Amino acid sequence: MNRREFTTSIGMGAIALGLGQSKMTGAPPPGPAKPEIAITMDDFDWNKSVKLSPEERNRAILSALKSHGNLKAALFVAGKNADNVTGQTFLREWNTAGHMIANHSYSHKYLNSSKTTAEDFTADVLKGEEVIKSFPSFRKSFRFPYLKEGETAAKRDAVRAFLKQHAYRTGHVTIDASDWAVEDRLTARLTKEPMADVKPYRDFYLKHMWERALYYDDLSRKVLGRSVKHTILMHYNLLNALFLGDLLDMFKGKGWKLIDATEAFRDPVFSAEPKNVPAGESIIWALAKETGKFDKVLRYPGEDSEYEKGKMDQLGL
Repeated sequence: MNRREFTTSIGMGAIALGLGQSKMTGAPPPGPAKPEIAITMDDFDWNKSVKLSPEERNRAILSALKSHGNLKAALFVAGKNADNVTGQTFLREWNTAGHMIANHSYSHKYLNSSKTTAEDFTADVLKGEEVIKSFPSFRKSFRFPYLKEGETAAKRDAVRAFLKQHAYRTGHVTIDASDWAVEDRLTARLTKEPMADVKPYRDFYLKHMWERALYYDDLSRKVLGRSVKHTILMHYNLLNALFLGDLLDMFKGKGWKLIDATEAFRDPVFSAEPKNVPAGESIIWALAKETGKFDKVLRYPGEDSEYEKGKMDQLGL
């Protein structure tokens, strides 16, 4: 869904080398010899069958992770997609494979809407937890739908307090991206032309993800003085069922180290609580915004289909 549709009506101090002593013990850890990246997937919207059946799509994503050193991802589940027999069956496969299962709320509510109260939103978080908490690989990590954390300070702080009360950590992304926008174009084309060539979508997707990775890694080094253990935003969709293996190969080939999601989330950056309003976006974006020093290189929202639309139009995608 286009983030801009939700943001057009929405109206810590300087950080140089770390997050401050209140969030860390001692100095920030040194940057790795090469960037590190973990796969995190949102939504778990399995109920689509363009080109691949739901079973084939689930199997393809899990196979791509297994074939790359048995890499362990984090799956942020919108409970409405798992509150059924098929969803539970697929989640058991993720659990058996040892991947982290985490909370993405039940209904995927948009917190930055004036129509969504903090009370409604937090109730939806607990409803989502009920659907997935029985899986042994469930962890109390929460990712905000659309990466939006509140359009007012009061709402932002109320939800943050709720998450702490219920022992949740925020499952931030460090590398934001718009794979969902490429997915929309791909599925639309395949719906009309089932035999259409998918390679141009693959090529655009890989280029887009690499460009965003370079951007956020560079921003991390400028804001924090180091390359964090990155978590990249992806979605459980056809695009990644087809090309996740290619994406992982690309990062390895360019010298990045693939790491498990649970390892990435141990980075101290994930404990940061930027005071921006509206709150949210990539945690690296938010920390950069909070300094007031990077406004010339930051856009709002951080990522959106509008930024990629012209490029895809030009390529006939």
